[in-house]
Amino acid sequence: MPLLNVSNLNHSFGQHGVIHDLSFQLLKGSIGCLLGPSGCGKTTVLRCIAGFEQPNSGQIVVAGQTVSSPQTFIPPEKRKIGMVFQDYALFPHLNVSENIAFGLTNKTDTEKRSRVHEMLDLVGLVSHAKKFPHELSGGQQQRISLARALAPEPELLLLDEPFSNLDTDLRERLSLEVREILKSSGTTAILVTHDQHEAFAMSDEIGVMHQGVIQQWDSAYNLYHRPANRFVADFIGQGSFLAGKVLDTQHVRISLGTLFSDIPVDCCPPSDLDAECIVDVLLRPDDVIHDDASLMTACVVSKMFRGAEFLYTLELASGERIYSLVPSHHNHAIGEQIGIRLAVDHVVAFKPSIP
Repeated sequence: MPLLNVSNLNHSFGQHGVIHDLSFQLLKGSIGCLLGPSGCGKTTVLRCIAGFEQPNSGQIVVAGQTVSSPQTFIPPEKRKIGMVFQDYALFPHLNVSENIAFGLTNKTDTEKRSRVHEMLDLVGLVSHAKKFPHELSGGQQQRISLARALAPEPELLLLDEPFSNLDTDLRERLSLEVREILKSSGTTAILVTHDQHEAFAMSDEIGVMHQGVIQQWDSAYNLYHRPANRFVADFIGQGSFLAGKVLDTQHVRISLGTLFSDIPVDCCPPSDLDAECIVDVLLRPDDVIHDDASLMTACVVSKMFRGAEFLYTLELASGERIYSLVPSHHNHAIGEQIGIRLAVDHVVAFKPSIP
């Protein structure tokens, strides 16, 4: 039985619909994520789960209790849900221990001290117990915010863009640290972010949102390698589309040769294969391998240095452009022709987009 079950959720602000018939589930102990561009409705979903917004319709069940439905609306403070905010929301006049203890209203002083120490140990900040928020770094403040949210032992933890105020390196490191903390405490959590690196680092399952709808709820691997539609393919990772002709249910021809794989049925039904069946084939940078011995070549039109590797933008003889990830000791010049070969395990293809 899932710990969180969101069913057919709809919400609007005035006449403007924000969430449209949205459903997903999250198992106990799992970390889920709502990922999408600004304005897609992901934070509104989080606010509906927390009880800060009352949906127009649909049902939200947490740990077997219906907290929101057309007949039921339980206020936020009674939902046993913790929340970690983007701006940390620590009380500046309270020290670290006092911040963590703030929500422990039903415990004795001894129980509070024990729980606070347990949380400080969990987030690795025992030595900072008497410090005030302004004496902590951004990463330390976020961990204290997490400890405060976990202290009352919520059934579900919600994290709203928790790392957006941090620099890139700290954000990536803290994402992994927070995942370890949540897993070690057995906490069920859902994260909202627009940053797919955060989503990939923290989450067991990810829902990619667009215009108030979850386009695909899946693992990071499947979102990248098996996107359900063109929006997911465009939003997740990098890639380029090449025109292809479907030859049969297992072969599609592109300008770089013929690819073998099960061709997605929705691209061209078998009955259409007698006709000209054109699709857009997705190539990821890791599908294109640099190979000096290959007779197939492409021209380097731009490159981005990433330390261990370059991301090359390559132009084919057809004029189409593709990406390739190449180890950084292969430092080729702009305008240089380099050998390439394809390593495509399965074909991802969609009906051609309408201009």
